[in-house]
Formats: sequence, structure tokens, C-alpha cells
Amino acid sequence: IREKYDIIILFEQTDIQKDILDIEYLRKKYPGIYMVLVMDSLTKEESLQYLKAGINNTIPFEAPQEAIESLINFQKRRKQQKIKDIQKKGENIQTFKLPVWKRCFDIVSSGFALIILSPLLIITAIAIRMESKGAVIYKSKRVGSNYQIFDFLKFRSMYTNADKHLKDYNSLNQYQTDSIEEDIIWEETPDFEENENEIVLISDDFVISEEAYINKKTQEQKNAFVKLENDPRITRIGRIIRKYSIDELPQLINILKGDMSVVGNRPLPLYEAELLTSDEYIDRFMAPAGLTGLWQVEKRGNSGKMSADERKQLDIKYAKTFSFWLDMKIILKTVTAFIQKENV
Repeated sequence: IREKYDIIILFEQTDIQKDILDIEYLRKKYPGIYMVLVMDSLTKEESLQYLKAGINNTIPFEAPQEAIESLINFQKRRKQQKIKDIQKKGENIQTFKLPVWKRCFDIVSSGFALIILSPLLIITAIAIRMESKGAVIYKSKRVGSNYQIFDFLKFRSMYTNADKHLKDYNSLNQYQTDSIEEDIIWEETPDFEENENEIVLISDDFVISEEAYINKKTQEQKNAFVKLENDPRITRIGRIIRKYSIDELPQLINILKGDMSVVGNRPLPLYEAELLTSDEYIDRFMAPAGLTGLWQVEKRGNSGKMSADERKQLDIKYAKTFSFWLDMKIILKTVTAFIQKENV
């Protein structure tokens, strides 16, 4: 696995201590490898033990096969990019570097904001803890500039383990276009009749024609962005802090650390970024990951709704044209929208 994908898929066993020892051994032997744990529900203490041992990401047992395939494909592409970078060492390759003026602005503004907003941060943390069980801060792996992965911080606005049920709410996705599930031929018996002129792909759970598979992947790329309307996973406190973007404030820590910038393109979850690795979308990642950005302020006056393609194109536009004055304009519009209490 290491030579081909730089990724190891592990399955949680009944003996957690043996798991920890095995993971620590693998991490020591392969320090640069990406380790994914397929697991059942874990307590907070167990999760911390696995993360401390060296696990990079987790996937629930009930997750679809596509979730694991997406992780493998994403890590494969990242490794290929690293190989290209090594081969082209010394050449003028396209790699984004944050301008000095932007980094200085990020440090000063995020540090100042954390001090001024500390009372609000404390009150929000207490309210979240009082309403529902779980960590106050939600961490997720996100992809930023140059396809770099980092821990993205937000105040938790959903019930615990809400992401496990994301697939159940696909019908509420405002970026979702018509489904092509009818093109997939699900078959559990040996009596499936194949077209002799058609290429068929076979999995443990289904049989699908190559044409239908390509259509399915194309549809997934169109639906790469996920945003649910009237999301039932959100808590009462979550709706309030989302309305006023208070849930985003922990990202000031990401900005101070250098993972993000005040203004930039929103960092994407792995499963979304994996669908945007073709040449036409590479430019989107040649810009800083940001707390706010061009598409957010462009659409605040229209209840935050836009097509997935519009969002992608605005991200690419910012990556190609960002400047100090454009950043100041976006920040001003963001502050104005916040004061007007308009929902994204």
C-alpha cells in the first residue's frame, strides 16, 4: 500500500491497547504515511488515544465504499504531486506562496481579534457545552492552498456524530443536481446479463457499466459542494452562532498558526477537494485558505444561494486577482453584512 498510495487503512479491533501498539509501530516505521481508522463509535478518550498514536483520519463502519476510495484517490494524487515537485526541483513550478504583507496582516488582525473577542468566545463555549454533549471545538481535516491538509477549527454547531449521517440528507443539498442512480445496475445474483459490447465494472456489492460509472463520477463532481437547507443536524445554539458567523471565530487560531488567511478561498473537506483536482480547478488551490472570501460577500444579498459552478468560478477568480485592496473590500463587505445580520 505504501509504495502505491502512501496510505494505510486500519480496522478497529476489540482490544484498543493492541490497536494502539500496532498503530505506534506503523507510525514509527512509516512516519510519512497517512493512516485511516475504520471504526465504530468511540468515546472522546479513545479517539484521543488513537490520534495520539498516529491516526490521521477516521471513517465509520457504515460509511459507503466510495468514502474510502475517495481518500485513497486523494492521497494518490497528493503523492504524485510531490513526486512531480521533486522531479522539477530548481524549475519554476506553480506553487502558491503567501505574500509577506498578507501574512503580517493575518498575524496582527487575528491576534488582536482573539483578545477583543475572548469574552464572546468563552460565553459561546459555555452555551454549547450546556445544550449538548460533545467537544466545544469541532476539528476536521481540510484542504487549503497547495492541497495542504490541516485541522480546521469551528465551534461545534451540530449534534455529535452528525457527519456520519450526511448521506441521509442528500435531498436537502442546495447544490445537488438530478441523481443518476437509475443508471447503476445493482445486482446480488449471478444471473446478471451483460452486454457483450459493454465494459462492466464489478465490485463486492454491485455491478455497474463503465458508462454509468463515468456519469456517476461526473455527477459527483457537479455536486462537490455540500450545503443543506434547514439542516436537521444543527443544534439551537448552532443556528444562532451560524447566523452571525460566530461558529467561525476559532479559525482565528488557524490564521494565527498560518493554516489560513483572513481572506481567501474556503478550505474544503477531503471528499470535496478530491473531486476538484482536475486541471480546470487547480487554480482554486493556488490561493490562501480564508475565513471569508469573494463568493461569500458576492452572494450575501441573495440568502447565500448559488450554484456549485458559480462558487468554483468565484474561487478561481479570487486566486488569480487577489490584492491588498481587494482583501480590504471583501473584509468591509463581510463586516457590513455581519452588522446587517444577513444570513449566508
